[in-house]
Amino acid sequence: MSNKKKESKFEPLRTIFIAGLIAIGFRSFLFEPFNIPSGSMMPTLLVGDYLFVSKYSYGYSRYSFPFGLIPFDGRLAERLPERGDIAVFRQPNKTSVTFIKRIVGLPGDKIQVNGGILHINGKAIKRRQVGEGTATNGVSVMPYGVYQEILPSGRTYLIQEMGDQSSLDDTVVFTVLPGHYFVMGDNRDNSRDSRTSAVGMVPAQNLIGKAQRLFFSHNGRARIWEIWKWPFAIRYGRLGDSIT
Repeated sequence: MSNKKKESKFEPLRTIFIAGLIAIGFRSFLFEPFNIPSGSMMPTLLVGDYLFVSKYSYGYSRYSFPFGLIPFDGRLAERLPERGDIAVFRQPNKTSVTFIKRIVGLPGDKIQVNGGILHINGKAIKRRQVGEGTATNGVSVMPYGVYQEILPSGRTYLIQEMGDQSSLDDTVVFTVLPGHYFVMGDNRDNSRDSRTSAVGMVPAQNLIGKAQRLFFSHNGRARIWEIWKWPFAIRYGRLGDSIT
């Protein structure tokens, strides 16, 4: 067999290998897709949203790479997150689980929720109601308010609250540890976040990247085999939206 024939025989494998390396590199260093499985970030992100997470926004850690295959401590080419960023990260107590939340506390900050109002370093964060809606738990229908929260920097985003009397609406004062971040879901009454021991404060090393842009969204009303329903299940108005 000639060398040319041998090369032809292995060309498909070589192509697959190169394509795999390109895909891994793209996912590790540039963008990684992520989908929203729960309502903890409503109204900003909805169940069925698919988005791109920029891996370079905060630099790289072992969790930037698939399965954490390159083990090292800390971050390379680190860039610090800004308060208000929506970040994807590995759960501190169970790194096999990936979460998405909003960063509200930076290292050294004192964070407290008092009567449903977020306080940063002893100052209440302004919020104003901009809408309302209803949600169901399968048994009852519950009203909620939509609020615009305004950070000291002037950055704004939307949150939703069913009330200001839940167990997460009054907390102790948390002091954010060095090299850690305090995160909260925009759905304030339905989010496991830094207010709970299940998540706690997020080490910088656990950050995967910053949520940037939606590339697909569906409402879940079409199953995979119900092709005829697909066009009606897509949330066309959300496609391509930037995430704030």
